[in-house]
Amino acid sequence: MPHTHSMRPLLQRDKIRLQDYEFGLPGGNIAEYPSEPRDSCRLMVIEVESGATAHTTFRSLPDYLNPGDVLVVNDTRVFPASFKTVKEETGDRIDVLIVRNLNDKAWEVMVHPPRKVRIGNTLEFSDYLTCDVIDNTISSGRVIQFHRSDPDILATFFQIGQVLLPPYLGREPEPVDRERMQSVFAEKPGSISTPSAGLHFSESLVDDLKSRGILIVNITLHLLQGHFEPIHVNEISKYNMQSEQFQITPESCKVINQAKQRGRRIISVGASVTRALESSHFNGETCLAQEGWTDLFIYPPYRPGITDGVISNFNLPQSKTMMLQSAFLSAEDIREVYHTALRENYRFGVFGDAALFI
Repeated sequence: MPHTHSMRPLLQRDKIRLQDYEFGLPGGNIAEYPSEPRDSCRLMVIEVESGATAHTTFRSLPDYLNPGDVLVVNDTRVFPASFKTVKEETGDRIDVLIVRNLNDKAWEVMVHPPRKVRIGNTLEFSDYLTCDVIDNTISSGRVIQFHRSDPDILATFFQIGQVLLPPYLGREPEPVDRERMQSVFAEKPGSISTPSAGLHFSESLVDDLKSRGILIVNITLHLLQGHFEPIHVNEISKYNMQSEQFQITPESCKVINQAKQRGRRIISVGASVTRALESSHFNGETCLAQEGWTDLFIYPPYRPGITDGVISNFNLPQSKTMMLQSAFLSAEDIREVYHTALRENYRFGVFGDAALFI
């Protein structure tokens, strides 16, 4: 039986509010497209103890790591989860977002406009893929059941679906976005949104890291659409994070724990990896192999027990990533980091530039 971890920061003293993470972000600083090549994006290195910063490019990442350090990456693969369907009964156009698989035929989805989709309706995804609406969900979504049982239905999704882009990009998905949204580590289909910190790695950079004795291990966390959704409560301790599925294998745990015992650093590549690792250890410093669901929301004064550093993008104001970054620095220091990024004309968002907190 998979475990669900619901954790909250310990020793909460002061109320952390949404406005603590507000800053002015000009639209021109949001990256509409990724850097080419991937590892040519900019990298700001922030030393947590001293607060010192350095400005470089992502391909220089190995210069800031030591032999024996462990980079933990997310090997999830983004699948095209967005579909334009037709309601068989009326011909209405219905937007469908696949959220998660429930069993062989049934999937949880979000639909728009929801008022037009009721139990018993049939939705046509294509000439050869249709489904019935069989239930409602507590999150205003629907449960659909496809008319065919197909163990490789993800292959069909890849043929006819579109990837989900963050709304702030302000553009429609392009066919090439299916690959733009995949990291070089992507193996296991299951994510709706991409673990953006992994997008900066190239095959040649991975080879360089390994040649310098830096270890790379995989974990899996499938990111859902809540990754893009803003927080609507001012006191962020009242925000409920969407549960997402994760897996950490015994092999990955062994590498991580041995490195910890030898005094090496564990660097999470992205917020998703940090959440998975921190969900695996409870209040100790030992990574536990497991498969389950986590709604862990990391913000001050939570202090990571497994993760010694994190690579993440410069995200938008009031973002969950920004709050996670302030588990390594204070909210005030994070705002200063972001203001520095603005002064230095860094690019923000899923295709933006990166920061290394170490």
